[in-house]
Amino acid sequence: MRAAIGEARLAGDSLGGVIECAVLGLPAGLGDPMFDGMENRIASAVFAVPAVKGIEFGAGFAAAGLRGSENNDPFSVENGRIITTSNHCGGILGGITDGMPLTFRAAVKPTPSIARPQQSVNLKTGKIIPLTVTGRHDPCIVPRAVPCIEAAAAIAVYDALLARRKEQAWN
Repeated sequence: MRAAIGEARLAGDSLGGVIECAVLGLPAGLGDPMFDGMENRIASAVFAVPAVKGIEFGAGFAAAGLRGSENNDPFSVENGRIITTSNHCGGILGGITDGMPLTFRAAVKPTPSIARPQQSVNLKTGKIIPLTVTGRHDPCIVPRAVPCIEAAAAIAVYDALLARRKEQAWN
């Protein structure tokens, strides 16, 4: 990763990347099957981080190429606790946590501010012109975005925990 970022920097270019995040120790039952589902909460917070262009949970897009028999997570019992023997769902079934590690990946675009000349348009004349960005710009913002993605996940999970506490207080 460092070598690739260094090469991009020397070329006056930039790189994007994928950040994987896991939330461990969540209880089963957090979330909602509709608008307050865990995917919804996390995606909303993660997409608030500038440069994030995509998110996938568990097997994500790869699940689209699997059969149900391959993608389904078989349930089992380990030390008296119900678990799944795989985690293709990323710890979320139907918007609700299942007690397994909640896993997701966020795609971060390359930094658009690069030293290489780019094509643009002069808005006054409507003519195509070269655009050169000067100054210091990171060739890859992915390393800087990791704590932002972690914080987004923490906020979303804590919000779900608070919602559960509120729900339990009313019962």
